[in-house]
Amino acid sequence: MSEAIFNLDATVRTDLGKGASRRLRHADKVPAILYGGDQAPVALTLEHNKVIQAQEFEAFYSHILTLNVDGKEVQALVKDMQRHPFKPKVTHIDFQRVIAGEKLHTNVPLHFLNEDKSPASKAGGIAEHHMTEIEITCLPKDLPEFIEVDVADLEMDVTLHLSDITLPKGVSSVELAKEDETHDLAVVTFKKAKKAAAADDAEAADGEEEASEE
Repeated sequence: MSEAIFNLDATVRTDLGKGASRRLRHADKVPAILYGGDQAPVALTLEHNKVIQAQEFEAFYSHILTLNVDGKEVQALVKDMQRHPFKPKVTHIDFQRVIAGEKLHTNVPLHFLNEDKSPASKAGGIAEHHMTEIEITCLPKDLPEFIEVDVADLEMDVTLHLSDITLPKGVSSVELAKEDETHDLAVVTFKKAKKAAAADDAEAADGEEEASEE
């Protein structure tokens, strides 16, 4: 993966407001805001073609980015991105400053491994993903681009929860930190495919009918 997606050039903008943002978008620019740390928020402008290329990569949303703001490098995370309702255009980005030594609070994607090797899958089960990302806290140096969830041993109708996931060193789950079993959220469950389940139901119904006739 090219490191270019993690480096974006930006300029500070002083022309603010909806009209100014609209003019920027017409000029193929993306208005943005950079906030966090002990510094004041800064309004930025980025090149849309660079942003649209970078946002195609999953890692863009969970990786620490380098913003070259008028020649000065700033480490940041994408916290929010707004898009045009039907055009392939990014209309606004919120960036949060990353401060070395200060914990981050962000979401990272889950990557599910060995679904086709699980006993449930071999029995015709289909994985139901209750979560596709997890909310975590960690220091910038420990931030993972994704977290792996191995389901190689998962049986049919068994649910994997947050507490079953092995998190990387230095990474904590926000939900599990609340120390309440209701926050041990479901992550993935294997269920019978609908056709197979329907066939089983029909077979069971036939069996009950035959038993009643006897």
